[in-house]
Amino acid sequence: MAKPVPPFFRVDYEIPDISALQGLARGEATPDQQKRALDWIINEGSRYYDMSFQPGMPDGTAFMDGRRFVGAKIVELLKVSVRDLLLKEQRKKQQGD
Repeated sequence: MAKPVPPFFRVDYEIPDISALQGLARGEATPDQQKRALDWIINEGSRYYDMSFQPGMPDGTAFMDGRRFVGAKIVELLKVSVRDLLLKEQRKKQQGD
């Protein structure tokens, strides 16, 4: 009998999720597919909004923390002001001259 798959290895997906991710990878995703792919990555792939703790499974908790880290970085970068970063770089260059 096969061992059951640990809960921290499970990832739910539907055919439209696969299609959206593949379209994104090819650079051909529609705007809706791009949103769906990003939503899947954050909510299902990384499980960013779920708790990492796996009762009685410290390795599972560590694994989930790694998955969540990816989601956390993506969510963080989505909130960064690119304009502010460019202005900061520009000021650094001007100060260095």
